[in-house]
Amino acid sequence: MITVSDQLKEFLVEAKKNTYASDSPNIVAKPYLESSKQFQFSNGKYLYQDIYFGTEKFSGMEIVYDENVPIWTMVYSGGVDYPTDLKEVYSFLKRALRNISFDFPARGPRIFREGHLTYENNYEGSIERFHGEEYILLNETEVYRLSYYGGIVN
Repeated sequence: MITVSDQLKEFLVEAKKNTYASDSPNIVAKPYLESSKQFQFSNGKYLYQDIYFGTEKFSGMEIVYDENVPIWTMVYSGGVDYPTDLKEVYSFLKRALRNISFDFPARGPRIFREGHLTYENNYEGSIERFHGEEYILLNETEVYRLSYYGGIVN
């Protein structure tokens, strides 16, 4: 069985901070899949791609390649369910995701609070094989939810 190296975990943290979670993400002008949005980041032998569809409700997939061979993936689906300010929610989500942990570099921290917003990330497993859900609460009312799962591929 392939295990995740510290080098891959460090790359995931770097890639995620430099793509969607960034204030100035590296978005691909012409994505591979029609009508999708795509972020891409590379460093050394690794390439990270995040391809998704939608805005208020969305689904997507993240892939890490090691010298052009896919080695790690994560799929996700979610969005905003409550009438609220999308810009405020997604801006807060990006700030939460920038607090990604080296121990579990799939999504954000277990909990992140800022003013009247709270981000919660509940997951099981390790970066090799996992599933989870994250939420954003606005004054204790859930306004965003995302389900995700993934791990090593070979």
